[in-house]
Amino acid sequence: MDAQHTACLGGGVIGASWAALFLASGRSVAMFDPDPDIEVKVRAYIETAWPALIELGLADRGTPDAITFCRDAASAVEGAGFVQENVPERLNIKHAIFAEIEPVLAPEAIVASSASGLTLGQMQPGWKNPARFVLGHPFNPPHLIPLVEVLGNDKTVDGVVEATQAFYENLGKTTIRVNKELPGHVANRLQAAIWREAIHLATTGVASVEDVDKAVWAGPGLRWAAMGPTMLFNLGAGEGGLQTFCDHFTETFNGWWEDLGDVYLTEDVTRQLVNGVKSEARGRTPAELSQQRDALIVALQKSVAGLR
Repeated sequence: MDAQHTACLGGGVIGASWAALFLASGRSVAMFDPDPDIEVKVRAYIETAWPALIELGLADRGTPDAITFCRDAASAVEGAGFVQENVPERLNIKHAIFAEIEPVLAPEAIVASSASGLTLGQMQPGWKNPARFVLGHPFNPPHLIPLVEVLGNDKTVDGVVEATQAFYENLGKTTIRVNKELPGHVANRLQAAIWREAIHLATTGVASVEDVDKAVWAGPGLRWAAMGPTMLFNLGAGEGGLQTFCDHFTETFNGWWEDLGDVYLTEDVTRQLVNGVKSEARGRTPAELSQQRDALIVALQKSVAGLR
């Protein structure tokens, strides 16, 4: 697979972030999005993202100018070795895009979808031959967060998943292989689980929205940035490891799990969360908060570089 020339379909936050990372790696990018202002928006995003990519040592091979904007999806994918699809998560839109690009794709091209809520099986009917179509789901923003979840299934030709992982890892990403199709894949389901309990704690008055957020970023979130929860509990019991931990805490955790909240995003719940976030923001705009988030992510990434 020759992936020096790539394509991004969809230029929203995810697509623009992917484009910035592809460019930083020394690749060229062809972008399609029906928004008439997409070029201005994407170039502005890349300009904002570029300093962080430089700081992380990811932009030493590329230039932000190696991007072109195309009038349609078919034009964008012509000659591309790797295509990252980021169009809205509605099956009719995705299927229409796949039908448009399939006749002009290079034979060895791989198409990866950033879909977070749709499964590969739901998207594959948009193809006559989905053999080189995979899931390549990032965590937002893709140019900063290393994780990419990669999934193929019995309709995926041998070697495509491995080639997709190799492509992403060449960009500096950390990939995981998803072995079974589930809505939300792996990381989003973990994220949904903790948010459900965060909402339960806030709506039942255990703690404010802000303090629940603090409990994550000032507590286990720091450990999770180093290692996953199972390995951390393995370390929590010293030499006895996970077996000792489970022997000691089985009844404790079973009791907590039985007591976890069962919540839904009703209008009242959403209103309470929105008001809590407004209080936590303390007048800072979404752009200012995003800047703070990205600066913290860059600092964390730099601090762990070379330690894994």
